[in-house]
Amino acid sequence: MPQHLMPRQAARGAGLGFRRELIEQLKRGVPEAIRFFEIAPENWAGIGGKSARDLRHFSERYPFVCHGLSLSLGGPAPLDEALLLRIRSFMAEHGMTLYTEHLSWCADDGQLYDLLPIPLSEKAVKWTVDRIARAQDILGRRIGIENASYYVAPPGAEMSESEFISAVVCESDCLLHLDVNNIYVNSRNFGFDQFAFLDALPLERTCYIHVAGHYVEADGLLIDTHGADVVDPVWSLLATTYQRIGDVPTCLERDFNIPDLGRMSAEVETIARLQKDAQQPKAA
Repeated sequence: MPQHLMPRQAARGAGLGFRRELIEQLKRGVPEAIRFFEIAPENWAGIGGKSARDLRHFSERYPFVCHGLSLSLGGPAPLDEALLLRIRSFMAEHGMTLYTEHLSWCADDGQLYDLLPIPLSEKAVKWTVDRIARAQDILGRRIGIENASYYVAPPGAEMSESEFISAVVCESDCLLHLDVNNIYVNSRNFGFDQFAFLDALPLERTCYIHVAGHYVEADGLLIDTHGADVVDPVWSLLATTYQRIGDVPTCLERDFNIPDLGRMSAEVETIARLQKDAQQPKAA
């Protein structure tokens, strides 16, 4: 189906993060492989002038997914209901229907500008589930929660990370936003099997996928930077994911060291190819 005839609210195929650094290039032509864009609503809601006109230019032509950065679903501070109301209005204005956030916390008295791990405990499950339920009530829709990367073992662990994610998703009746690079980064840093972790998640609730690059420190620690090309093991994990759940809409994240659009389009094309491969019948 031609892109301009697709329902704007229905993200499909492979997409790209919507960044100001790329707008002029995208205005000259959006590569065929890019079927939707992802946007951080905190950075765009209520903005005016040229930026607002640029956003409208694309939101009238392409589906958009909203991916939050600062809701702090697992944090100790009160849930930012004013932010949720702004996001709800922003999504309605642009015909966006999917909102996702990180399963982490990032605020106390103020924003901490980092995504911190939630204690893997029954108490934290209940706390986070209640906040997700309230967020869903305000937004008037189910949201997706994203498995996060972390660099110290989550404190107070009473269960595994996959058990925690599964409990939160099922008890809040929300959706799963799967980040395959975060699974790979955590598996390398903490020494667990990435494929076993994947299979332990409630994959049937997956609504959205992220794939990205990362940085390797001199001591071998992997850092989820979104500032490098996707590596082969992450592509392999993504391919396995599609084999498990089909060709769920998938966004390539690139936050800095942004190359030209052609180079990023090649990675988006890889996503599209892996999605297509997953649809092919297996040989007997």
